[in-house]
Amino acid sequence: MTARDTPAPPAETPASTPVADKAAAGAADKASKPKSGWLSRLRPGLKQQASPRAQETPDDLWLKDPDTGELLYRPDLEAALWVTPSGHHMRLTPDQRFSITFDAGAFERIQAPSTKDDPLGFRDQKPYPHRLKAARETSGEVDAMSIAFGKIAGRNAVVLVQNFGFLGGSLGQAAGQGFIAATREAVRRDCPLVVFTASGGARMQEGTLSLMQMARATLAIQELKAVGLPYIVVLTDPTTGGVTASYAMLGDVQFAEPGALIAFTGPRVIEQTIRETLPPGFQRAEYLEDKGVVDRVTPRRDLAAALGNVIGILMDGRARIRAA
Repeated sequence: MTARDTPAPPAETPASTPVADKAAAGAADKASKPKSGWLSRLRPGLKQQASPRAQETPDDLWLKDPDTGELLYRPDLEAALWVTPSGHHMRLTPDQRFSITFDAGAFERIQAPSTKDDPLGFRDQKPYPHRLKAARETSGEVDAMSIAFGKIAGRNAVVLVQNFGFLGGSLGQAAGQGFIAATREAVRRDCPLVVFTASGGARMQEGTLSLMQMARATLAIQELKAVGLPYIVVLTDPTTGGVTASYAMLGDVQFAEPGALIAFTGPRVIEQTIRETLPPGFQRAEYLEDKGVVDRVTPRRDLAAALGNVIGILMDGRARIRAA
């Protein structure tokens, strides 16, 4: 056998030392242990995981005051009936309005008649049925009008709420049908009708059909008048356009929430048309109360009591007249 064929001796393994063994054991132990954060160092054995409460925290837990920009805690706003510390009356959903208006928040929902969704086949940047579908998914309502029956200060009443969150509370066929259904329900139950208005006006996607609802609503009010039932309007922010030009201004008593914009045409359009600066607070509830358009501007916390008082006076007067 030649030297070339002789196998090379195996490489010699370095001798193990106590220091090397300890370092290797430490590295292996560290790799096997799960990583822990600073909380576990303060309190050994504390597991870091998302709590159920943190997972259930809503995205809108903090809301911004539209007037001051201050961040407000949602539970505090709910306790204050959605009135900010600056006095801004935020817009409400129908269920929120019903809950704070009826005694103990108890009420019975009344279904409005259904109507054809797109009577004119209207098209603009987005098909009208798509807009309706999106509004229904967002608001949870079928259309802009929501009806309920309950007691206000112990008195029966039908309440109609116009939801600005549904396509700007615009007045279309479904909203008109809702108004008529509410008036007839009030006649059937022999009680007053209270309407909370909030709208940008007629719904353009329904054209002339939406304008017809102004006259239909006015005629429906006459059904209440014919049997001597009170029709009470609460103007909320904003009430504009054809709604202001019809049933919003026909109440036996006209309430308004503080700061509500109440107009036919907005102040910006008027200023551009007449080329003059409008007075401070023009078209706001307080300005219109001063001019006699609104009977009383009432803060939200006092509104249910004020409505109950007026309903009591009017219904007692109706009873005395009938008895005579």
